[in-house]
Amino acid sequence: MTSYRIPARRRAAAAAAVVSAVLVLAACGGQDASTKTHSGHGADPSASATGSASASASASASASASASASAHNAADVSFAQGMIPHHRQAVEMAGLAVGRASSAEVKTLASEIEKAQAPEIRTLSGWLTAWGEDVPAKDAPAADGAEHSGHSMAGMMAAGDMAELEKASGKAFDAAFLKMMVEHHEGAVEMARTERSQGTHQGARKMADAIVTSQTAEITRMNTLLGQ
Repeated sequence: MTSYRIPARRRAAAAAAVVSAVLVLAACGGQDASTKTHSGHGADPSASATGSASASASASASASASASASAHNAADVSFAQGMIPHHRQAVEMAGLAVGRASSAEVKTLASEIEKAQAPEIRTLSGWLTAWGEDVPAKDAPAADGAEHSGHSMAGMMAAGDMAELEKASGKAFDAAFLKMMVEHHEGAVEMARTERSQGTHQGARKMADAIVTSQTAEITRMNTLLGQ
């Protein structure tokens, strides 16, 4: 058998050529990956599209929820425009108790009524302004069986009733105040129940729920005081 020997110089040259080829390929591969990374061709386009779609859907859902929360109808407007003068009269009646009532329970009740209803007047006024509707003027007549937007404002005291209350004091005031406020509260509860069944504004309906709950409880308290 004949044996062929490759000269050492040729073997060294071949090895150098192989090493050079490997280095060139590695360099090309790195450059190609870098180019893809910087140009964005290496990113998954479907992932980017999915992220954009998700953000758009989230923004749309948020806008829809906000619109739903602020949606209102004619019943909401009637409720707000009727409850504002109704609450104003209750606050006025409560203010009279400070210097005229003799019962500590009546004074406490009057204070609670004023603290609860004064902030609600501001909230109701804010809604009407946001809706582009008129806010009842403070000096607008609200007694003598007043009506607003075609809806009777149940429980409102007539001007004569308010005049009599202003003249009373001591136990006479306590009795008159409790009787009038029971009637006044019953009217407010009736208006609130109408809002719950016909209104669509979430905030107005929530306030109506609170009025029904709190004023029904106060009616019970006042009737108890009248029976003592």
